[in-house]
Amino acid sequence: MEQVSQQQSPPAKRPTIADIARIVGVSKVSVSNALNGQPGVSDATRARIAAVAEELGFVRNSAARALSGAKSAAVGLALCRPARMLGTEPFFMELIGGIENVLSDASYSLALQVVSDHERGLEAYRRWWGERHIDGAILVDLRENDARIPAMEEMGLPTVVIGHPSGSGRLTPVWSDDAAAVRETMEYLAALGHRRIARIAGLTGLVHTAIRDRAYDAACADLGLESLPVAHTDYTGEEGARATRRLLLSPTRPTAILYDNDITAVAGLSVAQELGLSVPRDLSLVAWDDSPLVQVVRPPLTALTRDIHAYGANAARTLLALVEGRPVDGYQDRAPQLTPRGSTAAPAAAG
Repeated sequence: MEQVSQQQSPPAKRPTIADIARIVGVSKVSVSNALNGQPGVSDATRARIAAVAEELGFVRNSAARALSGAKSAAVGLALCRPARMLGTEPFFMELIGGIENVLSDASYSLALQVVSDHERGLEAYRRWWGERHIDGAILVDLRENDARIPAMEEMGLPTVVIGHPSGSGRLTPVWSDDAAAVRETMEYLAALGHRRIARIAGLTGLVHTAIRDRAYDAACADLGLESLPVAHTDYTGEEGARATRRLLLSPTRPTAILYDNDITAVAGLSVAQELGLSVPRDLSLVAWDDSPLVQVVRPPLTALTRDIHAYGANAARTLLALVEGRPVDGYQDRAPQLTPRGSTAAPAAAG
């Protein structure tokens, strides 16, 4: 039986700068300059190069895409924290999930980069925007007098700040009322009979940390409670445990503690049990941001609950509206609501 060999056509060749140069009749240097917005090319030649690049499919190159006026269909998010910690933070996993859900429905992608500091994060936004890799950006971990705000304003990059309007400058904020959540928690604990309520907070310098600190001080004054020095941490379990241990070994041990995240609260519960204290009889605990983590421990922790997935989704919707040129004033999400569980009760005795 005669075997007939079937000749296969060669694979399609990805268009190159040389292909464009040959068709237009210019040098490769001229094509490169045109596609990268460099001088030395006439407007007519630049337009011809951009048109040929798009015809060949070279528009996928960022510079050619910029010249053709096409959008990148991507938004950027730079997170300042150790990469190894990202998977342990339920808040950011939920937030990113909400963002991705909306972007996916709109056929947008998320450019995510973990950076060591805000300066490197700003460099990432500049690079993405300059190379036309993104159409908009989401800014998180808003700091007081944040240098990123005027820089992003100057860039003209459509940006949503997940943070309070007081620190977002002319950028569009998406936020919730943290002060109201602190007030609700303090009133609840005071109604149970607590008079020494401590607060183990997150990083100093963050806008939301400062807002919560001020709300705590105001609530203590208004409710006639003893105001204890706020312990600031880096949100890790190690620092949460250390801060809790110092409080519980002090001569003026609190009868209740409000934590700024779920990880430090669970660490605090472990320390209390390690020291032989009964939760909630000897010590009541409240975690900021509900999560499966605070629900599976025993006793399950009272928490400030909000739909973080929806929070991220609202931020993404707001950003897409900005990218499309629609007028947007910002978005105030629902404030966290207190969800009482087994970790809070009246104190066994006044401290």
